[in-house]
Amino acid sequence: MKATIIAAGLATLASAASAQDTLTVYTYDSFVTEWGPGPIIKENFEAQCDCTLDLVAVGDGAELLSRLQLEGDRTEADIVLGIDENLSAAARDSAMFALHGVDSPDLSMPVEWANDMFLPFDWGYFAFVYDKTRVENPPQSFEELADSDLKIVIQDPRSSTPGLGLLLWVKAVYGEEAGAYWERLADNIVTVTKGWSEAYGMFLEGEADMVLSYTTSPAYHLLAEGDDTKAAIAFEEGNYMQIEVAGKVATTDVPELADQFLDFMLTDGFQSAIPETNWMYPAHTPQEGLPEGFESVVPEKALIYFGTEARDIREVALEEWRAALSQ
Repeated sequence: MKATIIAAGLATLASAASAQDTLTVYTYDSFVTEWGPGPIIKENFEAQCDCTLDLVAVGDGAELLSRLQLEGDRTEADIVLGIDENLSAAARDSAMFALHGVDSPDLSMPVEWANDMFLPFDWGYFAFVYDKTRVENPPQSFEELADSDLKIVIQDPRSSTPGLGLLLWVKAVYGEEAGAYWERLADNIVTVTKGWSEAYGMFLEGEADMVLSYTTSPAYHLLAEGDDTKAAIAFEEGNYMQIEVAGKVATTDVPELADQFLDFMLTDGFQSAIPETNWMYPAHTPQEGLPEGFESVVPEKALIYFGTEARDIREVALEEWRAALSQ
């Protein structure tokens, strides 16, 4: 009888330990693909944590917060990775996240970071990307783009972080005249896709002259495909920055493991995977530096709204966008 009780107790402890050995990370679709950073990061983290890293794809970046809020306290997520700075204030307001507890993170970004709830893992500049064999004289500004006959494909700001980035980019440049600019640009827009992958696929299929993406997108074609026909544009008005972040879910039952992952996120085991799989700038430049092509287009002016400013501007900008594109 005693042996049975001991065996049952050991089985219970083993089961509990097994449950605590899994860290569940919600992230966006492209992060977990075989060509994304997910597989490399999973292997590197599991090698040091003696745990299982479960990366769960949840649509595009803007859908992560919605999924977490929908699940509430029932969520299985321990970490959410892929919300960007434009959504960080809304994420903080959700009361679903805990403070990260990392003092003075060692970062390599062109702006100061002072967020005690979310840590950046990569960053980049939004830009319009074109094919040099199809577009001979690319526009150098928003004004030239609207005045051109070029066809572009963009992403929906309600479901896509690049789409939201463009929304705030236009707002940062045009202010109260943003709605009027969207009306001018409407004729250039072929379609608005749910996420980045669909939009970029359409561009590559030749269904649009340009696509909203990143200044680092051409580096992918150069390094992965040996193709130097794609280029990004640094606009005269400046380019809007994206900073992608991760946060610890307040209801996690493995807080120490979650903290370990956030510490790991800013080491070479994570950061070295970012440039040539996520095709963004790493938040902390790895020891080997950046690959070829990452400095080919560096905007002279970086535009960004932080935290509550982005949250407060978002709804107004979204209504302007809706009204202009529905006409």
